Amino acid sequence: MTLPAHQTAPEGFDVVIVAQRGRLSYEALLFAASLRHSSPRFAGRLLVAEPEPGPLWEKDPRISDPDVRSALADLGAEIVPFETQHFGDTYPTGNKIEMLAALPEQRPFVFFDSDTLITGDLMEVPFDFNRPSASLRREGTWPRPELYGPGYASIWKALYDRFGLDFASSLDPTQPDEYWERYLYFNAGVFYHACPRRFGDRFLAYAREIRDAPPPELCAQPLLPWLDQIALPLVIHSLGGGRDALQPGYIDAEISCHYRAMPLLYAREPDRTVDLLETIAAPNRLKKVLKRHEPFRRFIYQGRGRKVRALFNRTDLPRREQAIRNRIRSAGLWIR
Repeated sequence: MTLPAHQTAPEGFDVVIVAQRGRLSYEALLFAASLRHSSPRFAGRLLVAEPEPGPLWEKDPRISDPDVRSALADLGAEIVPFETQHFGDTYPTGNKIEMLAALPEQRPFVFFDSDTLITGDLMEVPFDFNRPSASLRREGTWPRPELYGPGYASIWKALYDRFGLDFASSLDPTQPDEYWERYLYFNAGVFYHACPRRFGDRFLAYAREIRDAPPPELCAQPLLPWLDQIALPLVIHSLGGGRDALQPGYIDAEISCHYRAMPLLYAREPDRTVDLLETIAAPNRLKKVLKRHEPFRRFIYQGRGRKVRALFNRTDLPRREQAIRNRIRSAGLWIR
């Protein structure tokens, strides 16, 4: 795909990810390496938000491997500590909500999940930070209407009504009633806005309200682990954004890849993404650190990724992610 050459991202924005002990710290290092490799023109700050110890964490959540911290610094990343006051071990995904309070006010930001690779020049993405949006590479994971219960429209409308938002203007009229894509829904693996404090305050308020006092229409609906993706479209809609705020072809396409797990990356991503992964992971200074994370060691350095890749035809992948996972498990090659 050829992207419009005349469009560029606004200057002066930060990229932020979350990292803590274990898997996320090694993913953060791989993310940082991909950003520096693929987007050398990016002149903003790479911020690594790190939760501080507190009563909501059973163990110290900070990055425990000093070599990861050193390698992140070598790649120009700045570690930003933040307090955990509402989620912690009960919902670690809440880190992406709470960390926004620690970012500089009125400074545009783009958040990425740590299990992401930057695969192109981030400065080519024409972000309009006053119209927030998020990734549309998602499946209809929530809600899960029951046969005799409220349907998609009733469930989503109850949430829009709760927060005084206009439900009708959020709908995609090209999609049929009671089909999940008619309703505003994102993958929360990436989102952006002009001010992390404003975005974060609303994200936190909506998420806590949904968790602690959900509308009756949600009584049979699971809220975890989907809480961030339930609240996110409401936040984006309330701030004037939406599904059409960013042209397709950039995020989770030419410029970034939210791979989520090494087996899924090798199974379904294009050759250019796999080649990029293996290129940025090759230098010895990174290899000696990254291989401490078992999925990276087995898939990148010991060849398991290529074995998974041989199981699939990228031009004819199963439509559902679960089918991809099942095939990998059946071959005895899955590891998270």
